[in-house]
Amino acid sequence: MIELRGLSFGYADRRVLDGVDLLLEEGELVLVSGRTGVGKSTLLGVVTGLVPRFSGGTLRGDVLLDGASVVDTPPRERAHLVGYVGQDPVAGYVTDTVEEELAYGMEQLGVPAATMRRRVEETLDLLGIAELRRRDLRSLSGGEQQRVAIGSVLTIHPRVLVLDEPTSALDPTAAEDVLATLTRLVHDLGLTVLLAEHRLERVVPFADRVLLLPGDGRVVTGTPEEVLRTSPVAPPIVELGRAAGWEPLPLRVRDARRRAVALRTLPKPPADAPVGGAPVLSARGLTVVHGSHVALRGVDLDLREGRVTALMGRNGSGKSSLIWALQGSGRRRGGTVLVGERRVDPAALSPAERRTHVGLVPQTAADLLYLETVSEECAASDEGAGAAPGRCRSLLDRLAPGIDDTTHPRDLSEGQRLALALAVVLTARPRVLLLDEPTRGLDYAGKHELARIVHDLAADGHAVLIATHDVEFTAHVADGVVVLADGEVVSAGPTREVVAESPSFAPQVTKILGPPWLRVEEVVRALAAEDVGEGS
Repeated sequence: MIELRGLSFGYADRRVLDGVDLLLEEGELVLVSGRTGVGKSTLLGVVTGLVPRFSGGTLRGDVLLDGASVVDTPPRERAHLVGYVGQDPVAGYVTDTVEEELAYGMEQLGVPAATMRRRVEETLDLLGIAELRRRDLRSLSGGEQQRVAIGSVLTIHPRVLVLDEPTSALDPTAAEDVLATLTRLVHDLGLTVLLAEHRLERVVPFADRVLLLPGDGRVVTGTPEEVLRTSPVAPPIVELGRAAGWEPLPLRVRDARRRAVALRTLPKPPADAPVGGAPVLSARGLTVVHGSHVALRGVDLDLREGRVTALMGRNGSGKSSLIWALQGSGRRRGGTVLVGERRVDPAALSPAERRTHVGLVPQTAADLLYLETVSEECAASDEGAGAAPGRCRSLLDRLAPGIDDTTHPRDLSEGQRLALALAVVLTARPRVLLLDEPTRGLDYAGKHELARIVHDLAADGHAVLIATHDVEFTAHVADGVVVLADGEVVSAGPTREVVAESPSFAPQVTKILGPPWLRVEEVVRALAAEDVGEGS
């Protein structure tokens, strides 16, 4: 259906794709995988026509749709055949409300009004967003915005749907619903879906094929079992299968549970020791209202030195509203926030003073980047924080190595921009660090490095709050979890206890082996101890 022949793309100083031959069949779901910055978004852009038209660079080779070359066809003339949703859904909005956005693409294609109405209703039901139809797009949570963006493309009924990190802002249940919906479209309507995603644990069970970009310009393709057997980028279930010596490797929790009978006899990991000292930030009775919508209802929260807390909940539960209220920029209808030894309200501080007390990395990390090059951003961050030159760059290299100093921040991948924004904020080493979906666009290696940085900050007496839908990252980094629902705290406590109480927020290892297991490393240590015991 879509074929890439001898495709190469690069810039004057860097080759991104090199001699790629690829055929995408009708009615298959294809997952694009690889480290941050290896060219996943570039490959998607070639299929949609956005690359090199809007990216620059040199493209060689051919792109064929049903045997006809479209390599020179503008994106707008491919739109009825190839639908695209990028990493930042808000950037693609052109209207004000959900219903208008779903209809806009059809209007441009001249679809009859009766057909438009029917497709809008079908899509609202398909994605479970009917209650949002009249909502202002700006009032939606990040996950809700992403579902609307997908819906605005589905209403056009494209033959190929190209998605860049489609579940990155969705809670686990919403992500599974979206992927199940895409799978139905693939199976029932013959839609071809090409998507890039770092959270492989979510997508692999639905994928027919995996395209792995090793970083040398090649594309390695095969079934999920074939590619993930040796891939350095693998979800926890595959790492667990490798550690246990399972063959073939399971890709679904149900299959792994059947294989895990012997592992359940291993000595369980000990309970985590209590972590955290005195409160660094205290919030009492926080209430936040957006228009007529109550986002937070009397929330109490303490962030303690030395403790990493994960903030979880469904899309729209109030996580971002709480983050901004704690930082001091978000308006509060009621309640108090006090931070630091002087117990000051961050809302009463100047922006410069606030940054030394409470650092915030928002969902749209690019909002923090405003200079012309990566080196300028890092230098300004070092100077503003009074840090030794090179601290920001050192943090960036830990999160996303290999980024050229002269690159403009807007030319970075989403994950690289996030890494740069994290480095900029972390350079100041604020006493309280607030991160809103910090793993969007980060690969597993980047997330492990972020976890180490966060742990180092906590060990140095800082308090960290991370709003996230990434249950695997929570399992690695969090000492405790707070779960919001409808603007209220419905669960709070140690990570092992909270995730065991909620299957929706449980990592794969917990689903396979049950509580108190959280991480693959715990199983590896238990297996090693058992081997030592047998050998002694």
